[in-house]
Amino acid sequence: MKRVLPGTRALRTFEAAARHLNFTRAADEVGLSAAAVSHQIREMEDQLDIVLFARTSRSMRLTPAGERLYQATSAALESLHRAAGEARRLQGGAGPLRLTLGPRFATNWLLPRLPAFQAGHPGVRLSFDVTDELRDLDADEADVAIRFGAGRYRGTESVRLFGTELVAVCHPSLAAGGALREPRDLQGFTLCHVACETGGRAWPRWRDWMAAAGIAGFDDAGCMSFEESSHVVQAAMDGGAIGLVELPMVARELDEGRLVRLFGVAVPVTDDFAYHLVHPAGAGQDPRIAALRDWLQSQVRAAMPPDTLSAA
Repeated sequence: MKRVLPGTRALRTFEAAARHLNFTRAADEVGLSAAAVSHQIREMEDQLDIVLFARTSRSMRLTPAGERLYQATSAALESLHRAAGEARRLQGGAGPLRLTLGPRFATNWLLPRLPAFQAGHPGVRLSFDVTDELRDLDADEADVAIRFGAGRYRGTESVRLFGTELVAVCHPSLAAGGALREPRDLQGFTLCHVACETGGRAWPRWRDWMAAAGIAGFDDAGCMSFEESSHVVQAAMDGGAIGLVELPMVARELDEGRLVRLFGVAVPVTDDFAYHLVHPAGAGQDPRIAALRDWLQSQVRAAMPPDTLSAA
């Protein structure tokens, strides 16, 4: 007699338990109690008439039969997940476009411009996943992403938006005091920068800017560091510090006079990295993605300084 296979929820529970080899952690992931996870596993074992886990008082491991079922379950769930994403993209326009992007780009570039997109595209709804974690578009964790990097990601297509470089900025009142006549004068002020890595490369810091300005051996250990560039921008706008920030991310503040750029020194993050709009291969025909892509490119052309556009 043909056996009835466990349901999707039971398979998800088993996959989590097999991956963690811990019912409590699996329970946290699937939203059940540890007792409920244990009960589902026992039901699966009875239904399939196989032992999935070998348990002792101190540990738990998969049996050979459990390992084989775990491999097949993982592959099947991933395949279903991807197929659901492809089906959703084929349908197109039936729900919000899920955009994943980093806090730096969201806060300093996209969100101030978002009302213009909404006014021009009232039929396109956006939902945001603001994180520096890299979402798997192919696994349907998001529909489209804005990523900083080389623009080459498996199973995706990318549209380059713009490159970036770091410049020194401060509040206009700080620049008007007459104490900042040359780059070396910055050493008497509070300096702040972002401390992070991208693509395995360290983000430029004040020592890099000083080197580009001809000041060798500058020790930036005493500089203030933040994880988010929005904090650097705010510290500069408050007038208490000089910030090292991405020029494209403060173009509006510079145009409106809320910040001023100091000197003509700029440090590129890296020549082959830029901001890209990324979507799964073949999804560019989705009218929502096409609308966002065309609008972003128009915003880049309209808002980027001429030297940044030429670099792009």
